[in-house]
Order: sequence, then C-alpha cells, then structure tokens
Amino acid sequence: MNIVIIGIGKVGSTVAAYLSRENHEVTIVDKNPDVVERMTTNYDVLGVCGNGASPEVQREANMAKAHLVLSLTSSDEFNILCCVLAKRCGAGHVIARVRNPDYYHQMPVLRKELGLSMAINPELEAANAISRMLRFPSATKLELFSRGRLEMAETTLAAGSPLNGVAMKDLPRKFGAQVLICAVQRGNEVYIPTGDFVLREGDHINVTASHGDMGAFFKKLGIYRHSVRSVLLVGGGKISFYLAFQLLQLGMHVKIVEQNEETCQLLSEMLPKASIIRGDGTDQDLLLEEGLTSMDACVSLTGIDEENIIVSMFAAMQKVPKVIAKVNRPHLLAITRTLGVESSVSPRMVTGSTILRYVRALQNSTGNTVQTLYKMMDDKVEALEFIVGDKAPFIGKTLQELPFKNGVLIAGIVRNGRLIHPKGGDAMFPGDLVTVVTTIPSLQDLSDTLAEE
Repeated sequence: MNIVIIGIGKVGSTVAAYLSRENHEVTIVDKNPDVVERMTTNYDVLGVCGNGASPEVQREANMAKAHLVLSLTSSDEFNILCCVLAKRCGAGHVIARVRNPDYYHQMPVLRKELGLSMAINPELEAANAISRMLRFPSATKLELFSRGRLEMAETTLAAGSPLNGVAMKDLPRKFGAQVLICAVQRGNEVYIPTGDFVLREGDHINVTASHGDMGAFFKKLGIYRHSVRSVLLVGGGKISFYLAFQLLQLGMHVKIVEQNEETCQLLSEMLPKASIIRGDGTDQDLLLEEGLTSMDACVSLTGIDEENIIVSMFAAMQKVPKVIAKVNRPHLLAITRTLGVESSVSPRMVTGSTILRYVRALQNSTGNTVQTLYKMMDDKVEALEFIVGDKAPFIGKTLQELPFKNGVLIAGIVRNGRLIHPKGGDAMFPGDLVTVVTTIPSLQDLSDTLAEE
C-alpha cells in the first residue's frame, strides 16, 4: 500500500518503522530535515521535508494517490486539517491523531462531517491498556479478544513456580483449569510451545483463557492478587486524565500527584471525585506522606521515562502490589523487568499496533479480516483475531487436518458467544472469531497461517 505519514515524532516514527517493515511504500513528511534524514537513512521510506498541509508538499508526497494518509503531529487541529486536505486531494483513507478530550468526544460527528476514516488517541489507547492491567492485577499485561470472552495474560515464572519443569501436554492434568500457554520467551528466544515443551523458572509466558479460568489458574500458581481498590497516579497528563476517569467509573479511589498548579486545577474541575495533590512525584517523602504503602497500585505517567522507572522501582521496594510505568523508548522497555518493574506500557507501541491492525484489514477487506492485533515479547510475537469469511478454504476441516505453518497456534475460537478451547478435532466456520498467536510477521488473512500443500 502507498502510505503517507505526516509528523515523525515518537508515535509517527514508530508507525513508520512498523509499516516499512511490512513492505509498504511509506512516505514521511516532517518540517525537521534532521528527522527526515534519520528516518530515510534507517528505514526503507521516502522523505519529504515541509508543511504537511501545504499543497506543494502534498503534491511532492503524492498524497492524491495514497491509499492511506496518517497525520500524527502534536497538534489536533493541524492533523484534522491535513486529513481534510488529503481527502480532497484524492487520498483513499485518512487517520488523524486527536488527543484533546473535547475533540475526541465529538469524533463521531467530526468523522462524518470531515470524512475521517479513523481518529487515533495514543493517550487513550495507553489508558485503556493500563486499565486492563489494573482490572486483573495478577498479570503483567492483559489483552482482550472476542469482546472480552477470551483473555490473554502475561506473567513471569518466578523461582519455585509450580510450572517449573511442567510439559505443555501435562498442563490440563496438573492444573485442571482450561488454559493455553501460547507463547514463551526464554532469554532472547521466543517459542510457540508444542506439547513436549517444558517450562522453566524465569520464562516469560502468555496464557489464554476465559476470565473465570484465568483467575482460577493464577490462584493455583499462588500469584493471584486481589482486586485493585486504590491507585496512585504520578503525573497529571492526558493519560492520567483518561485513566482516572475510567478507574473512578469502576469505583476505585484515585489520587493524582502533579507538579503543575494549572494542571492540578484543571484536573480538580474535570475529576471532582479524584484526590489531586500538587507536588513532585519523584519526591519519595511526598509519596510516603500521600499513602503510597497503603495503595493497591502505583502508575507512573510523567513525561520522562527514567523518572517513571525510578518511581516504579521505589513503589516496588515499598511492596505496592501492582506497579506500572509508562516507558516509550524500546531499549528502556527491555530492561524495566530486570529492575523490578513488572508492568510497563508504551503509548507509541500501542498506537502502532492499532494502526497496523487497520492497515492489514484494509489490505484484506474481503477475506478473513484482522479484528484485533497485539504485539508482544519485544515485538517478536503477534496475537491476532480474525473473523472467518464465508469462502475460507479451511471451513469445516478439523485443526489436525490443516497444514499450519511452523510458529502458528490457534489460541481460541468464539462461536455464537461461546468460547471453544481449540483441540485437534475442532473446526472453524463462517462468523467464528479466531485468535492466532504467531512468530510469523505480517499475517493479513487467516489463510496465511496455512502452509502450501
């Protein structure tokens, strides 16, 4: 696909990297010549330096023939303007980054009136991801498939874990719960485990199950944590606002520590049920005075990755049950777990996955289209959900009859609202929601999981 990306900041650079790796014809547009040079040097993309709303720049970027235009600058108004102009030029689909809550709540109207295909809000996407982690605090991360009927949780096997030395095929007999371990990271290696695969201490695993079975499984492992009732948020930016709004609706007590007086005032007006504290969230004495040790969870959301990691390490040292840090830079994400920060979220990576899902669905609008996509384990594994089309070649054939490629696992099938834990004798039918976990990049269609016979 021919894709133009306007605005190459944290989010734009991540999206450009994802899309270029999938062999799309990507053109980036940014006012900063150094940014354009860096991206064109490091990735297989074309670069245009200039104002993305300028007719000359749009012509140079060939937006009239673009299948998709993404405007991802820090200005909501500029992003909307670029998308409107690109659509009038002849671009097929347009996506605008819109972060302001006032605009985002009006997006259904704006999309209809201005012709936007989609609005993306990295801060809201990150807040949604954190909210899921807090709803099931036993897991490092939690993703939902099939409208919540299938859950995928990440966790690490600690020393003395009951799973140490257990082979996959013995899992149902030893633990009873209907769960499937669908991916394992051991050091730098990633595995889609077969029945003979044996788990070891230190393995980072992904588990799929229904909500009830997931809770039962974590209780048997001895790592189940009770529901979160109180949360301390460090940093009062947009992610904090969106997250606090969701948590308050769930009945949790929310306290936000923010240094900027104007931001504190705004948060007090918009979140009257939250406790807003003006102060430096990296001040350990302040955190202790505000009851850090009595909190069920601490989420560090400042604009500086290193601050978030340090605050989270301190919270973990104070035995806060659930600790989450916002970390954008990939090389820091990789080391957070070794520093005692078990959970982290990257707005740019969450946004990249959302856009990637949209692009793959566009490419395959008539087949077994991608409904959900998550990248896991340092981007080495993807979990995708497809809806089975009417003309799929595998309909009615049992899973054991199908020649799946290496590195592919069918993790769940939802049919008529009922979750099926896949076994060799199960089959897929039109309308099924099928979750696939794979180490194969760039899957666009459920049929891509099959080897040529």
